[in-house]
Parts: sequence; C-alpha cells; structure tokens
Amino acid sequence: MVMAAGLGKRMRPLTITTPKPLVRVAGKPLIDHVLDHLGQAGMQRVIVNVHYLADALEAHLKAREWPFELLISDERDLLLETGGGLVKALPMIEEDPFFCLNSDNVWLESARSCFDELRAAWDDERMDALLLLVPHSRANNYKGVGDFHLDQMGRIRRRKPGHVAPYIYTGIQLLSRRLLADPPQGAFSTNVLWNRAMTEGRVYGMSHLGLWFDVGTPAAIQPTAEALLDA
Repeated sequence: MVMAAGLGKRMRPLTITTPKPLVRVAGKPLIDHVLDHLGQAGMQRVIVNVHYLADALEAHLKAREWPFELLISDERDLLLETGGGLVKALPMIEEDPFFCLNSDNVWLESARSCFDELRAAWDDERMDALLLLVPHSRANNYKGVGDFHLDQMGRIRRRKPGHVAPYIYTGIQLLSRRLLADPPQGAFSTNVLWNRAMTEGRVYGMSHLGLWFDVGTPAAIQPTAEALLDA
C-alpha cells in the first residue's frame, strides 16, 4: 500500500498545481522512486490511494508499464488520512502482513533490501506493526528531534515532549491486518492504530542500514538530487 492522497502542504508552492508524489527529485517523480524500489523487490500487487489532484496522479500511474499489478484506491470524495485510507483499501490488500509506504520516500538500500530486512525480522506472534526507522546520522536533510526510542527487544516508545529521540520514522512499515481491527469511522491517522497497539507492546521497530532522505520541502530537493547522483 502506497499512501499518495495527501495535500502536500509543506511542499508548496510546487504542490499548488502538482500532487506531491509527482514532484521531481533527480529527474524522477517521488512516487516513481518508491514504485521502482517495489518493483526491484519483486512486489506483485501495489495499491495507491489518490485524492488531491487525483486525475493527474492516476494518469501518470496508468501511463507507465509496471512489473506488478497496480490498483487505485479512490479517495476523491473524502480524504481519509493515513489510517482511514488503509481501512478503505483493506479489501484490496490480499497479503497479511503487508507493506505500507509513504509516496514521498527516497532512500538508498544497504547490501540487503529493506523489505527483506523487515520480512526477516517479522514475528507474527509478537507484532502488529514493524516500522523501519533510521538514526539521525543516516537521515539526510532531517532537522527534527526524532520520533522514537527502541528498547532492548525492539519495541517502540514515542519521544517525550522536550526531548530528543534517536530514531526517525522512514514512512515504511510492515503491518498485520490485526492492527486495523475495529477501526474508527471516517478519516483518522495511523497514529490512532499505533497507539492502541503500543499499549499492548505490539509495535516494533528496526533500523535501516542504508541512507534515507527527508524530502518534505522544496529546499530538500536539490541536496537530495546531488546526494543520489553522488551515490
């Protein structure tokens, strides 16, 4: 599942006329960076949700041949946020667990695909969610204070207000359908689902061994492109 329905407010003015997933970095739309990774990893079925400037995004997706079946989860009538978008798309998601990614992710793999790393670390008896995290040293363009801590077992704990956390969420995760049981109605954030599962100790994280790029604003585009070319 690729989350591509957001408004892209932080990327304005570029997103006034272009959906954020189609903003180009290193000559390629952001969503193509993600979908190319998915193709290289051997994914066979990908769902992309659309809302803001949906016609342009859908036309782009349908204009290219992909090495997987690509389906559209249509949120034109109502933006459902990340959690609501997952619930709407769930009937199209056949696997359990399944990967969920943000459409504005740019990353470089280490010796092994991050998808293979997540699969290998997955423990269905203990986990409802396994988040791919990155330390500050490998988070290019990132200026924030981090998102999460990990305990010795790999369980996630949120950063406390006023403190710094060592890990940043990359926007890539492996999820069990259990996480979406009895969801709220309408639009809501995946944070609602994470918080519920965290209280039960069922949200885990692992560190990405490659590089990750925060491409949230126009200012991040050029340094990200230069880093990709150097790599």
